[in-house]
Amino acid sequence: MMTSEAVILNIKNVGLSDEQFFQLCQINECWKIEQSAKDELIILPGSNLITGNREAELNGNLMIWNRQSKLGKVFSSSTIFTLPNGGKRSPDVAWITNERWDALSIEEQEKFPKICPDFVIELRSRTDSLTQLQEKMQEYLNSGLRLGWLIDPQNQKVEIYRQNQPVEILSLPTTLSGEDVLPGFILDLPLFNN
Repeated sequence: MMTSEAVILNIKNVGLSDEQFFQLCQINECWKIEQSAKDELIILPGSNLITGNREAELNGNLMIWNRQSKLGKVFSSSTIFTLPNGGKRSPDVAWITNERWDALSIEEQEKFPKICPDFVIELRSRTDSLTQLQEKMQEYLNSGLRLGWLIDPQNQKVEIYRQNQPVEILSLPTTLSGEDVLPGFILDLPLFNN
């Protein structure tokens, strides 16, 4: 089955445990699989070249800042986080503080830990549903996310998610600030030009 859109399966009343979800992902390692807080199993398509390049740029920029600041750990889009609300999500870019990373056991670090990132970026590709990505961002917020960016090159907008604040929508921003979550991190956004 090859598709350019996410496949969503309702798994309510199935009772898929964290371990079963982990094993499902291990035996289907070629697929990017998530589980929403609404008990939907989501099979995501692979990234096209443009989106893959944009994700790599975003991760690279955050990694360079993090190497200099030494404040946390950066994670790629293949990392799955088990959120407190039950969702198992894989942001395009994620970051957690060293303190929260160090609080995880080795066993937790080797599985899908029960932790919400402090910071995430979701990058919308042409085949992504904006509504589904907005719901995903809300899941992160409801689980303790401190700062999140939903970058939408198609509409040339960025949605900024912060705790206890309405979503801020910026049109054609040239830079984004990591604010107090990622102190000193400034992301240049040439993504809309590519």
